[in-house]
Amino acid sequence: MESQRNEEQRQVLMGFFKTGAGEYGEGDEFLGLKVPQTREVMKAAWKDLPLDEVPELLTNRWHEVRLCGLLILVARFEKLATKRLENDVKAIQSRDEILTLYLQYAEQANNWDLVDLSVHKILGHWLLLPTSLGDKEHKMKVLDALAQSDNLWKQRMSMVCTWKTSQMGDPSWCLRYAEMHLHHPHDLMHKAVGWMLREMGKRVSTDLLRDFLELHAHEMPRTMLRYAIEKLPEQERQYWMNYRK
Repeated sequence: MESQRNEEQRQVLMGFFKTGAGEYGEGDEFLGLKVPQTREVMKAAWKDLPLDEVPELLTNRWHEVRLCGLLILVARFEKLATKRLENDVKAIQSRDEILTLYLQYAEQANNWDLVDLSVHKILGHWLLLPTSLGDKEHKMKVLDALAQSDNLWKQRMSMVCTWKTSQMGDPSWCLRYAEMHLHHPHDLMHKAVGWMLREMGKRVSTDLLRDFLELHAHEMPRTMLRYAIEKLPEQERQYWMNYRK
């Protein structure tokens, strides 16, 4: 990956991912690789790389190398999460090992793309699969710990993981964590909550989205609200933007 370093692209990425002093990605370092380049490396490595060597990637200084490590975990998890292997004891154990490793190094996913390209495919899918780690209450505690941490990226994980649960027809996770993050101070969380609500409305029920808006539209940050209603008809969007309970 270091051999593909691109200085011009590196400067673009450092600006795009807000790596300057005081910005959310402060200090993040880039090689200047595009995501398809990182995916090519991942495809060549994920089958043969021992799981206990992945942390070396997750703790690397370079953003793209950490992304590669996360994508390797995604590829491994997805292979073990097919219908055929859902209830397979060895597959359950292996999925739990990947999930545990992912959570152990969660703070290394320290920018929004690292979270968004991995969390729903690992943590989000795990929420709806058999596990040896605990029942649904345990799963909720895992997400609550992320949501209640003081780390922005862990907080974003607790919300964006619900992309998968909504895709699979379960709106409860999205609604719970959207409510929990309703008054979050950061714009990146406003976007994440609105985006996940929009996906839940699209994938599960527009009426459930409307019910949430009835309760909360008057107190939602404007960015969050705009993201949530983006796919609704124009006239209805205007209604919600001016909604007063």
